[in-house]
Amino acid sequence: MPFAPDVTETLARARADLRMGVPVVLGNMLVLAAETLTAERFTNVMTLENDAVLAITARRAGTLKARAYDGDLARIALPQDATLTWVQSIADPSDDLRAPMKGPLVAQRDGKATVHSTALNLVKSARLLPAAVIVMLDHPAAFALTHSLTLVDSAAAGLLLQANSPLHSVVHARLPMEASEQGRLHVFRPENGGEEHYAIEVGRPDRNTPVLCRLHSACFTGDILGSLKCDCGPQLHAAMAQMGAVGQGVLLYLNQEGRGIGLANKMRAYSLQDQGFDTVEANHRLGFEDDERDFRLGADILKKMGFSSVKLLTNNPRKVEMMGQSGVHVAERVPLAVGENRHNKAYLATKAAKSGHLL
Repeated sequence: MPFAPDVTETLARARADLRMGVPVVLGNMLVLAAETLTAERFTNVMTLENDAVLAITARRAGTLKARAYDGDLARIALPQDATLTWVQSIADPSDDLRAPMKGPLVAQRDGKATVHSTALNLVKSARLLPAAVIVMLDHPAAFALTHSLTLVDSAAAGLLLQANSPLHSVVHARLPMEASEQGRLHVFRPENGGEEHYAIEVGRPDRNTPVLCRLHSACFTGDILGSLKCDCGPQLHAAMAQMGAVGQGVLLYLNQEGRGIGLANKMRAYSLQDQGFDTVEANHRLGFEDDERDFRLGADILKKMGFSSVKLLTNNPRKVEMMGQSGVHVAERVPLAVGENRHNKAYLATKAAKSGHLL
């Protein structure tokens, strides 16, 4: 059908559905995001012929002392008397300290969990808590049609969710800035309907020599509000100032808030930090890895702009490694240790000790 959405477009629709609390059919499974699940839909799920499970990541399962028999995830059987409050307390760690005993949690170990893994990656990509109520369907296409639900090919979706979505240049225009009056802003848009990313070009850098470059992940709290809990704002301004001083450079502003988990989940992590957990522990309790960002995005933008070699302003060896793996040579790592204060001293120490940052 010439007007029908392809898999990439269907996935974008599925993300929007999940954020609104609408279930999707992924392969032969009905998938509902635990965070946005409503009481009415949960009641209806529990009346379906096949039993429902709650899929959570291995990180979250480890916090709850549940067995992750499927490697990167656990399928928790939903008891017949399960309530929506109970499901969402498994997904959301905000009350873990107040009510640590969630179980007993019975994890399934029979059968394949490939679709469950894809479902969690889809929920993650929607910037929701990585937990999903999942039910096997005997007639998935008919079920989707009857209930007007988005039907997604699970095998194709699994590959796309792991791949880097192609980026396309949308527009670029002159932008005089405080750091340099010779500035230009480039906007890049991914094919998968995700957030746009930006490249701020200072001066007219030579494409044949290593360019001073910074991969900067969006930080609303630090970049805009001047948060003292991180060093993001000072790093952004220091990088721009260095580029302005030498008269050229490229700052890539990647919309990967909160190490790639989104602003809402980042605030959940901050709340957990207020309970005494460090930044890595907070991410794990939420069900995320230490860092969910994809720095291949930065390499793709640089190559589209004609750059193949950089002097990278970073304290993060992972950025250097991923640049090289993505075809951009890092001629030099330029340290960017700024912004330490009494509010973020422990945070920076954790980044050095647990995430390998060179501080």
